[in-house]
Amino acid sequence: MKPESAVFLFLTCFTAIIGAYGERGFDPLDKFIWAKRANPRLSDAPIGGNLELAKNGVYSPVYVSPQDGLMEADKIDKLPGQPEGVTFNQYAGYVTVDPKNGRALFYYFAESPSNSSTKPLVLWLNGGPGCSSLGAGAMMELGPFRVNSDGKTLYQNPYAWNIEANVIFLESPAGVGFSYSNTTSDYNLSGDKRTAEDSYTFLINWLERFPQYKTRDFFIAGESYAGHYVPQLAQTIVLNNKITSQTVINLRGIAIGNALIDDSTSMKGMYDYFWTHALISDEINDGIRLNCNFSAESMSHVCFQYLEQADAAMGNVFSYDIYAPLCGSSSFSTLSAGFDPCSSNYIQTYLNIPEVQTALHANVTALPYPWERCRHYDHFPYSHFSQRQYYQSFKS
Repeated sequence: MKPESAVFLFLTCFTAIIGAYGERGFDPLDKFIWAKRANPRLSDAPIGGNLELAKNGVYSPVYVSPQDGLMEADKIDKLPGQPEGVTFNQYAGYVTVDPKNGRALFYYFAESPSNSSTKPLVLWLNGGPGCSSLGAGAMMELGPFRVNSDGKTLYQNPYAWNIEANVIFLESPAGVGFSYSNTTSDYNLSGDKRTAEDSYTFLINWLERFPQYKTRDFFIAGESYAGHYVPQLAQTIVLNNKITSQTVINLRGIAIGNALIDDSTSMKGMYDYFWTHALISDEINDGIRLNCNFSAESMSHVCFQYLEQADAAMGNVFSYDIYAPLCGSSSFSTLSAGFDPCSSNYIQTYLNIPEVQTALHANVTALPYPWERCRHYDHFPYSHFSQRQYYQSFKS
């Protein structure tokens, strides 16, 4: 294996958690894949812009602004409803990635409660596409806190990743969560290529803001549509690291769970799973297997009919956790432990409390909409391109 490829070893200790939202109503990844059936659309090729120049060894510096004093300004004194006994530092705020268009990305950073100065740095990215790493990753999955059912108080997550690492949760691209752009047309341009470039610009500026982490071992992790985000950002870093005038990021590895890498294999695997778990009949499965070419740019009418039958046969089942009760169902009240399927509702309430936003240094521009866990993918022309090229390029 070549030295520059060694950083791409997958770390089993950073196994990602499936993004369970406890309801079937809005699944942006499912909607994204389904859109290919009736309206095939391929966005811009992922490689381009500054990344293409870097690939050819041409120095094209990213935007870097003065960061003096911003780390101290971003420090969180205490989150509303935070439990007693918290012993780690928290930071949150905005990093400008495009001053011309007024584009800024929001982050939440949780240091490790012990030996933070020697532990690695991890960037977590939720996918969706269009879903928040703060609301899903930090508040529901691997962050230090979970939100209680009152929507006002927090409790500590005993399985939080910041026990073993210092973790950044980035809401990306602009338009997701508290991240924003002052240029409306930006929301129609946030494809994979620019998301990778903006995330890289964020990292360069963030490391200037937190210089003590510049030489730290760095990892990127994510889930779902981050199957696009993670490898493309990793490749951006590797290519730019080869340019001596650019800040070197000490990337040591990537980890992706429940990843969307290739549309065709994702869709085939999804319906195979439904069939092997008795959610759809043999007849429907045979119809899908014989009539659906998931590699095609669009689905046939017959295929489309079988897929509709499959969705109808499943009923009101949450596909990410088929045995879990739905939020508000009678069976949920009988649970004594496990994931609360109403968690996303509690998080929605908590992150829209003005005092919480003030503590997080969030919503500084008074966004004309409430914080949402996910924004519909139509805001962003994401790519249907297979990501296999990236993973294959990491081999020796």
